[in-house]
Amino acid sequence: MSEALIGLAAMMLLAFLRIPIALAMAVVGVIGYAYMRDWSWGGALAMAQTKVFETGRNYTLSVVPLFILMGNFVTRAGMSQELFRAAYSFIGHRRGGLAMATIIGCAGFGAICGSSIATAATFAKVAYPSMKKFGYADYLSTGAIAAGGTLGILIPPSTIMVIYGIMTETNIGKLFAAGVLPGILATVLLCLTVQYVTWRDPRAGPRGERTSWRSRWATVAGLQWFAAVGVAIWLAVHFGWVASDDAAVIGAFVVFIMSLIYKGVSSVIALFVLVMGGIYGGVFTAVEGAGVGAFGAMVFALARRALGWRELYEALLESARTTSMLFVILIGALMFAELKAFVSRFEVHPLMVVAAIMVIYVVLGTAMEELSMILLTVPLFFPLIVHMGLDPVWFGILIVVVVEIGLISPPVGMNLFVLNTLLPQVPTRTIFRGVMPFVVIDCVRLAILTAFPIISTLLPSYMK
Repeated sequence: MSEALIGLAAMMLLAFLRIPIALAMAVVGVIGYAYMRDWSWGGALAMAQTKVFETGRNYTLSVVPLFILMGNFVTRAGMSQELFRAAYSFIGHRRGGLAMATIIGCAGFGAICGSSIATAATFAKVAYPSMKKFGYADYLSTGAIAAGGTLGILIPPSTIMVIYGIMTETNIGKLFAAGVLPGILATVLLCLTVQYVTWRDPRAGPRGERTSWRSRWATVAGLQWFAAVGVAIWLAVHFGWVASDDAAVIGAFVVFIMSLIYKGVSSVIALFVLVMGGIYGGVFTAVEGAGVGAFGAMVFALARRALGWRELYEALLESARTTSMLFVILIGALMFAELKAFVSRFEVHPLMVVAAIMVIYVVLGTAMEELSMILLTVPLFFPLIVHMGLDPVWFGILIVVVVEIGLISPPVGMNLFVLNTLLPQVPTRTIFRGVMPFVVIDCVRLAILTAFPIISTLLPSYMK
């Protein structure tokens, strides 16, 4: 056990010396592997070569660039503005309505983006000017954006869940299904927190303009037709009139064709349901679902005339850069994971282990990006979880929630850093003040998910 702790300390030291996290993990992993094999450097280098080769040829990892590409296509189509406008039209007239619309918009954007930092950065540009215009207090505006941004890694499809599933050999489809109910719970609790803040200080979130019902329904035009087609296809499969694989193909073509007609929020909702429904129903694998999602997002962007040759090149280039970064970090993490044999020697009560892990994630979240935290710690903690007989799907959701808390925990939670950079006119202490109620409610949410694992495991239990 001492060797593993020394390796972890060495890796953290290298990281604090500003050595890239991927290189730090790889160096410690190779040296640690050589030490465990009586300083067999040949074996250590062979292990490193094997990890690089196996990661590059791993078919399951194809899901990562495809979901990233899906997010880039929809982002370039201006979907964040559409989601915010749709949410605002329904609840913007209520006290704190703009802040709640921001949270709901973040939830919708998280379903196509999968990144907490990207979600927070996007809505800092989209939602903050509107809240400023209507006289919202800066502490509520920034708190809602930072907290809403964390939904990007919980609501599927989530890159963090994909990486966790690959590293732990946990079913990615089940992880996606497990994130749905906790994601809804998170959205509701964050909106209730906004209501509490505006109840304490009504001037912090004044009411916005009321929108007519005609304008409200216009923001989700076509949703009823998407729903009707979905129900018809489900009935056809249920009564055996159409095979499930054929139904998936029909559903995909219908969504793609109707996206050319209805270019608003409804198309993205339909695409999300198609991808996640196909994965949940066992019709798609996670990789196939990601491919369908990426193609559908491209069709959506083309329908909105937001994807020319230049935009296509930029989306592909950004996706390639992000994927390369993720793969390099993952390779380093897999090398570092060779030290896990020592960690499995822990013999303590499961509740103490889970509590300690949660504290570690909150602390790390104040200084590290979410992906680095997952890749650094999962190789060390997961053997303990397996040894204690805990559900890896449930544990994966708990990890995501605790990482969310760390991302908005002062003094240097990454989402706070993003807002401080994008909104320099807002004092840092104001941002810290704004996130504290959301940190508290996130801790309550963590306690609920810990006490009631069924919230996370219910939907995965019904998967084929």
